[in-house]
Amino acid sequence: MLRNVLYLAAGAIILSGCVVNIQREDGLPKDSEVLRHVVLFKFKDTSSSQQIKEIEDAFRALPGKVDEICDFEWGTDVSVENFQQGFTHCFFVTFRNEADRAAYLPHPAHKEFGKILGPHLDKVLVIDYWAAK
Repeated sequence: MLRNVLYLAAGAIILSGCVVNIQREDGLPKDSEVLRHVVLFKFKDTSSSQQIKEIEDAFRALPGKVDEICDFEWGTDVSVENFQQGFTHCFFVTFRNEADRAAYLPHPAHKEFGKILGPHLDKVLVIDYWAAK
């Protein structure tokens, strides 16, 4: 009987050292906060679809050039509510912390993207927030 109790106690001690680390899709632990950087673009009426495609491609290339970006997604408006006010493109950039965002903003690749975007931009809306669960 005492031997069984000792085996159970030893097993409990060993198992208590095991931690399950559930990961999110971006590789961070499920309980870690991330900083979201949401960017919406409204393009000038004079911008062609080819010029807008070049901007999409340039923004999509940023995660490969800026190590501080830990996740990225984008898309174009498909809302049926008609509240988009001319904004057609949404880019969703995720950072692990404020320092990563601070490194991204003046990054040469981000600045170069701004030069491509600038002549075609009518309006931009940017919202940053800590992801809440």
